[in-house]
Amino acid sequence: MSLRINRRRLLETSALMGASVLLTRNSKAAPPRSVNEKLNIGVIGIANQGAYNLESVQSENIVALCDVDDNYLAATAQRFPRAVTYNDYRKMLERKDLDAVVIATPDHTHAPATLAALETGRHVYCEKPLTHTVVEARRVAEAAKKYKRVTQMGTQIHASNNYRRVVELIQSGAIGAVTEAHAWVGRVWSGEEIPAVSPPVPANLHWNLWLGSAPTRPYQPLYAPANWRGYWAFGGGTLGDMGCHHVDLLFWALDLRYPSAISAEGPPVHPEITPKWLIAHYDFPARGKKPPVKLTWYHGEKRPPQFAEGALPQWGDGTLFVGEKGMLLADYDRHLLLPEKDFTGFVPPPHTIPDSIGHHAEWIQACKTGGLTTCRFDYSGALTETILLGNVAYRTGKKLEWDAKNLKAKNAPEASQFLYPTYRSNW
Repeated sequence: MSLRINRRRLLETSALMGASVLLTRNSKAAPPRSVNEKLNIGVIGIANQGAYNLESVQSENIVALCDVDDNYLAATAQRFPRAVTYNDYRKMLERKDLDAVVIATPDHTHAPATLAALETGRHVYCEKPLTHTVVEARRVAEAAKKYKRVTQMGTQIHASNNYRRVVELIQSGAIGAVTEAHAWVGRVWSGEEIPAVSPPVPANLHWNLWLGSAPTRPYQPLYAPANWRGYWAFGGGTLGDMGCHHVDLLFWALDLRYPSAISAEGPPVHPEITPKWLIAHYDFPARGKKPPVKLTWYHGEKRPPQFAEGALPQWGDGTLFVGEKGMLLADYDRHLLLPEKDFTGFVPPPHTIPDSIGHHAEWIQACKTGGLTTCRFDYSGALTETILLGNVAYRTGKKLEWDAKNLKAKNAPEASQFLYPTYRSNW
């Protein structure tokens, strides 16, 4: 049995969860503590990206490890023998000694696990995209504010010096007012047709817990452990996986928040499988003196027209700012002002954004001191909403007129089926 969560139902459910869950911390801001005092951290999802996150926070006390795969748990527990192991994150969150939680599960589990952690008073580091659906992103951001927890989304490249220098260049007016922006990746996350026959669930995998809040379906090795991103039930395809990394730079530099209109083009929509290529268009309104911006996302073999025009060097994945005085091309590690001849002798502006101590370290320090992180859920929630709206526009086949305040497409009520999560009734 599954349950489609509408707006009223989700609000009621969130309120009930907040009232009924046994809190281990109150909702007041945690008092500052010594930076030398270690946090008690629980990690939900400990393989692959979860293993990287675990390595990045192991300077603290790792007291709990949670994974639905017993093989991963057994291997990781050997390295952290003092940590208690769990298959069900809900059981782990019943502990009273947890200060903070790191979440690196498939996308469909991000919001339920994050909300449960926030509502039990824990600081949260959650991988990107912050949630599986648009409405969940708003609810998670609201919960972080309500419970006054320190949060960070796992867009690790945000901590790079390169991103900081790009933001300084754009915000100093190096290429003038920006009205057009692009982001693209060559990677493709798209699934295969699902076989009619389901093989037995591996003995090491707790399939019901892997599904979590998602509607019940038979086990398929196409989903777990790695290819779930190619299926709408669990992920958001390439846009959902990579959009938060590349659009993050545009969001930060241009001070973007919520789009006013979204449209998309791609192959015919499949009810189960994410597309092999996609172009998503976002219209952002003016922000104070900053003009409106048209932002376009591409994945698969698609790229901005400036490549075909010969205006850009043949870099790989990246982002492009188009301003009244020129362009700025960037990837994770480098950036370039174009046309190069127009910027001969250009002197970069002074550094105004301090170098990061590290994406995870920033979160750990803020947990201890009550400080702020750069990808806290207020910022990363809005970024995630924007990313996921590209998929919503693609699946509806309409240009959405977006009412961000009320979380609805004014011209497409049918979009709500993709905006809200479907949770199993016992979750």
